[in-house]
Amino acid sequence: MTTETAVNARTPEAPTAKALDGVRVLDMTHVQSGPSATQLLAWLGADVVKLEAPTGDITRKQLRDLPDVDSLYFTMLNCNKRSITLNTKTERGKEILTELIRRSDVMVENFGPGAVDRMGFTWDRIKEINPRIVYASIKGFGDGPYTAFKAYEVVAQAMGGSMSTTGFEDGPPLATGAQIGDSGTGIHVVAGILAALFQRETTGRGQRVNVAMQHAVLNLCRVKLRDQQRLAHGPLAEYPNEDFGDEVPRSGNASGGGQPGWAVKCAPGGPNDYVYVIVQPVGWKPVSELIGRPELAEDPDWATPQARLPKLGKMFQLIEEWSSTLPKWEVLERLNAHNIPCGPILSTKEIIEDTSLAANGMVVTVPHPERGEFVTVGSPLKLSDSPVDVVASPLLGEHNEEVFVGELGLGDEELRLLKSNGVI
Repeated sequence: MTTETAVNARTPEAPTAKALDGVRVLDMTHVQSGPSATQLLAWLGADVVKLEAPTGDITRKQLRDLPDVDSLYFTMLNCNKRSITLNTKTERGKEILTELIRRSDVMVENFGPGAVDRMGFTWDRIKEINPRIVYASIKGFGDGPYTAFKAYEVVAQAMGGSMSTTGFEDGPPLATGAQIGDSGTGIHVVAGILAALFQRETTGRGQRVNVAMQHAVLNLCRVKLRDQQRLAHGPLAEYPNEDFGDEVPRSGNASGGGQPGWAVKCAPGGPNDYVYVIVQPVGWKPVSELIGRPELAEDPDWATPQARLPKLGKMFQLIEEWSSTLPKWEVLERLNAHNIPCGPILSTKEIIEDTSLAANGMVVTVPHPERGEFVTVGSPLKLSDSPVDVVASPLLGEHNEEVFVGELGLGDEELRLLKSNGVI
């Protein structure tokens, strides 16, 4: 969806059937890991009802750029959902939650360990209320010594193998800008939910889906565990490091894969004036010609991958001596003309202004009733029969009457009492 075609509706309209049409999701998530998962389900067509405490998801007020308006943190993680408020600590709140569970296909939560159980809604109780429900939980860690640890994005990165392998060997561990702990876990949860819904078609039963943030990060770092085992047989030649101990080192911008790569500087030398270049065996001859060193294509000290591996630093230094004299877009053009794998380092500003990403529906401008409009990331899942229209996140409790009166059948007077008694 381009900025020109972003929908203006407050609730999703589906002229074309969506993949998850008819699936009701009770969304009891907050912050990022859970909302990222339920937003994907909403984009796939599920009716996602976000249940919030009367005070709202904490991110509505976090990192605000405009006073008294839902933050971008909230709006960018809660598109295409409906919002209801409910105090689940009250007896009437528990009764209403029971009815919501009974009417839902999926329930998702990312509270601290045991929080939902303490509300009186254990898995045994939930499946008693609705045997067909898929109940998904996101926690920081699995069962064991870490279970009660508080989990945040970078804590998960730290304990899942990402930080120890990110950065340069002479520097500290680094967090990645990609939210692999939160949104990365959300994607894993979506996979588990969809699998459970598919299995329900055969068994008729729902099931429990559990994903830990540490586990999701580890899954995304599996190649580093590959290399940990390879270390038993000697140094890792694909890494530029000179010294290897008994654990996988931080290796800067090295790809660590079968084909060596590095980010090389470009003119005029700004913080993101870089192009990432991968040198395949077939690419060495055109690279050597581009950098003005055609003789290296035949030089036995440089001609083969095996000859180049011990001097990867020198190889990329030679490439950088050439690239640093040209703007990154010209470097990109020249490398691509020879089919050499490469990509410019795109800043956040360049990404948000990228016309191709807008044309592909990945950078989307969405109307919002209070902030006017905001830019968000669109759905990366492209289904030919299930198009995505990104719709603004709901205001707090915007759909209380629609759900409680229109769907649960509560009376207008009871709705008024629920409000005055702090239940909604």
